[in-house]
Amino acid sequence: MSVENTNVIDIVSIDEKDNAVLTITDHLEWDNKNEHLLILQDKINSYLGAIEGGELYTNYPDAKNKSIIIRVVALHSPNEEGKIFLERVKQIIEEGGYNFQFKLRPLED
Repeated sequence: MSVENTNVIDIVSIDEKDNAVLTITDHLEWDNKNEHLLILQDKINSYLGAIEGGELYTNYPDAKNKSIIIRVVALHSPNEEGKIFLERVKQIIEEGGYNFQFKLRPLED
């Protein structure tokens, strides 16, 4: 799966603290035109729609009654606009009662 495929939840797992973790795999570089930012925004909105519409629980019943974490695992560090965007996303998601994490996982040489 990919951040560019907004209609699919890339990975759903249950972590060691019994949270349902919805992972977005993000391989895109951050650009000055903010195209990456808009793609990521669409993907996050799709995840929120799946949670709030109940699709998550239909397709992944183990996620029921768990705290939800939306996690972005990225290959590239965000630019300044990306950092601002990610902080705003974290705030909005947490106000909605969910958790948000951004993790950088660059490719190893």
